[in-house]
Amino acid sequence: MTRVDFYHLLTSPLEVALPGLLEKALENDMRAVVMTISRERASHLDSALWTCGQGSFLPHGCVGEAGNVEHQPVWIADTDDNPNGARLLVLVDRADSANVDSFERVADMFDGHDDLAVAAARRRWKARRDAGHALTYWQQTPKGAWEKKASTAA
Repeated sequence: MTRVDFYHLLTSPLEVALPGLLEKALENDMRAVVMTISRERASHLDSALWTCGQGSFLPHGCVGEAGNVEHQPVWIADTDDNPNGARLLVLVDRADSANVDSFERVADMFDGHDDLAVAAARRRWKARRDAGHALTYWQQTPKGAWEKKASTAA
């Protein structure tokens, strides 16, 4: 059963928090798909990942680019697919997937300052819980760290 982690962003914007999560995935030899709601948002996240830190490099590709998608360790998409054989799905911008079960892990990142995003995350939590997934809820601290607030067993 897929493990689903919900990340409640309160301190850092997505563009700051996402690279850290992806770097940890790559350190664990885990490919990732980042799913967003539009091609424009995918392009924005693509730019953010290229400029995420001084001296850091986060290899990735983005929908709309030519090249070998299957070789990309991180793929940014606006559709619900897995062209790079990822084991991690990262849902952002209220995106949702009908294919959660095809991933080993899912990270659902949502903006705690956006009431619609919080409400949508609550609906996704309930749906994942009802489907029998193991869930963990992480809330961002004022210093930007992650604090575990709740979890359920599969």
